[in-house]
Amino acid sequence: MTATRDGASYEVAVRAESALGEGPTWDPATGRLLWIDILNSRLNGYDPATGRRTLRRTDQHVGAVKPRAGGGLVLNLRDGIGLLDPDDTFHWLRHEPVPGRRGNDAAVAPDGALWAGTMRYDEATGGGTLARVTGDGAAELVLDDVTVSNGTGWSPDGRRMYYIDTPTRRIDVFDHDADTGRVTGRRPLAEVEDGAGFPDGLTVDAEGCVWVALWDGAAVRRYTPSGALDRVIELPVPRVTACAFGGPGLTDLYITTARVGLDPAPPLAGSLLVVPGAGEGVAQPAFAG
Repeated sequence: MTATRDGASYEVAVRAESALGEGPTWDPATGRLLWIDILNSRLNGYDPATGRRTLRRTDQHVGAVKPRAGGGLVLNLRDGIGLLDPDDTFHWLRHEPVPGRRGNDAAVAPDGALWAGTMRYDEATGGGTLARVTGDGAAELVLDDVTVSNGTGWSPDGRRMYYIDTPTRRIDVFDHDADTGRVTGRRPLAEVEDGAGFPDGLTVDAEGCVWVALWDGAAVRRYTPSGALDRVIELPVPRVTACAFGGPGLTDLYITTARVGLDPAPPLAGSLLVVPGAGEGVAQPAFAG
């Protein structure tokens, strides 16, 4: 256990060498932390009660994995949205390949819809999207001028949606209509200053504060609902990719990291880290499909 700048202590939950570890998600039905290694096409699972790990490979790059309400998983893949049934059978919910583009981060809204982001492999400006996908596979394009679609999350009351397009360096906030799923009024909540890294994945806690992982920033930051920076958890790897609360009481902050592009890579780059007792998370809905 190692202390961070704000007095919190991080531990190594799973020592690994993920090229691009991403998307930690707590699955309350199984008591596992799920996360992915995008570039190695891997789905990972970790049971903190037993220490048991699981690994499943996908046939193509996978940008996000989330639990489904009826069991199984939904995947944001290179060529669209796929479903894994409880018996591990795979089928497409939406198959819409676009050459040079892949799925990236995704999140499940309070109404059970999947908000799935995409990006170009070459990170071309405006080459990505953000879409809202319902349980029956219907999709609505929400944003079509995105570069690297990343962290998405909702306030505890569901009235706000937070979103990150990484190169903008901003954490943006929208007004969210829980009845229709529509978002309006996009505006900046906070901006990451030059030299502090780039905002990547995010999660929202029970106080409505937004925790943001910093790619090339070696830290996770917490911003208040007004956009004020009030906590910084410094970490031993530069490429911090995403964070989520997990554990039985949703009090432990799990953090994914990457080693891609680092030569030499620090010893813990690509590992899954955890800060026990970092705060209090909010139970995340499962995908309605």
